[in-house]
Amino acid sequence: EAEPLWDALVAAGQPYDITPIGLLALDMARIEAGLILLDVDYVGARKALTDSQRYSPYEIGLGRLVNLNKAPFVGQAALRRQAAAGPARQLVGLSIDWDDLERLHDEAGLPPQLPATASRLSLPVFDGERQVGKATSSTWSPTLKRLIALGTVSSSVAAPGTDLDMEFTVDHQRQRVGVTVSPLPFFDPPRKRE
Repeated sequence: EAEPLWDALVAAGQPYDITPIGLLALDMARIEAGLILLDVDYVGARKALTDSQRYSPYEIGLGRLVNLNKAPFVGQAALRRQAAAGPARQLVGLSIDWDDLERLHDEAGLPPQLPATASRLSLPVFDGERQVGKATSSTWSPTLKRLIALGTVSSSVAAPGTDLDMEFTVDHQRQRVGVTVSPLPFFDPPRKRE
């Protein structure tokens, strides 16, 4: 019975150019769209154990959903302070420097290797020798033809165009690769807004 239903769903999507895809493709698409994933790109308030795991809506790009003018609620004063002062860290896009990545592989005697799937491995992000955040999700974007990542960095280095470094493993050796802060979403086609 499942196959006829599946066939009917696929047929219903064909006039709209809708095709079924798997979770791995959805993970790549969500990174391109700058969409965050619970327990990967941020930790929910009920599970956070340390201050570094606690996120406010302003830090993860969801400040537009906060209504500070409604009846009093838990955390309202703290959110008002953060709205006025700005968050200490921000969700950003990170574009990985292909030439730098290619150089690291060349030094290891390897051709550049593209990841087959999106990574949910948290990697440190640096401004010089100072760690300023972390990359949380990364993928090769076939649409943009480049490696991209979502990350959370200190607001002082969150401006688009800021050059930073990210930890990257080549031949089982931890290295640093250049990244540039990019506005989110990475990919925002006009058809999405129509």
